[in-house]
Amino acid sequence: MRHTYHDVEFCATRVALSLLAGKWKPIIFFHLFSGPRRFSELWRDIPRVSKKVLLEQLRQLEAAGLVERTVHNGFPPEVTYQLSTKGAELAPILRRLDQWAVTHIEGVVQIS
Repeated sequence: MRHTYHDVEFCATRVALSLLAGKWKPIIFFHLFSGPRRFSELWRDIPRVSKKVLLEQLRQLEAAGLVERTVHNGFPPEVTYQLSTKGAELAPILRRLDQWAVTHIEGVVQIS
C-alpha cells in the first residue's frame, strides 16, 4: 500500500527522524552499536556533552523504546545502556546514512 501524507504530523519518516533528533542522539547510537556501555563510558567518549544533556538524551531514547537501561546490583550500583531490539534495527540504516554523509557532506553543509 502506498502512503500519502497530507498532514506532516503523520509522516512516518518525519516521526522516525524526530526520535533521533538532537545533537547527541546519533552519536550516542554509534557508541552503543558495539554493545552495552556505562554512563561514565559514554560521557567520557563523547567529550563535549554535559552529563545533564547526555542523561536527558538517554532518557528520551529509552522512552522511545530505542535504548534499554539496566541497573546492576552492587555497590555502587552500575547502570548500563544498550540498544533495544527496535533500536538495533536502526544500526544498518544509520551506518548507511553515515556513509552517505561522508561522501556528500563537503559542499552540502557547513558545520559550525
